[in-house]
Amino acid sequence: MTSPTPSASWLPPGFTHPTRVELLDDVHLRPIRGDDVTIDYPAVMGSRKRLWAKYGEAWGWPPATMTEEQDRMDLEHHEREILAHETFNYAVLNADESRLLGSVYLDPPRPRDDGDVIVSWRVTDELAGGPIERALDTFVAHWITDAWPFKRPILGP
Repeated sequence: MTSPTPSASWLPPGFTHPTRVELLDDVHLRPIRGDDVTIDYPAVMGSRKRLWAKYGEAWGWPPATMTEEQDRMDLEHHEREILAHETFNYAVLNADESRLLGSVYLDPPRPRDDGDVIVSWRVTDELAGGPIERALDTFVAHWITDAWPFKRPILGP
């Protein structure tokens, strides 16, 4: 997955990103890591058609031929981006972190965008339309303006 290049003023100096956020009882968000591949890969490939319909045109992701090793490399790339405050990918996880339930993405705006962050989220196919997706639909817009320094989020794809 390719992320946009961040602008120099995307985040204020000294900003500390959230490291764990409670969503529902037994469901939380935390920054994704490379070692999450064992739960990310089956979640992504099990929802590939729906994810391609949502992100494929913009990101070319997830390709039908993606291997677990390619997914690990992608997650390690995200982990480095998070540490550098370039972009953010939050895993939506069950309490013991044995299942990846979805993801939340925060990316810097493109020059033509009229906002200060691009935010999207997803759940796995079996959770689509259910309480976790509805909770994310409600939660994300508030979280972005309350816990982050953003005031004009672009909620999309």
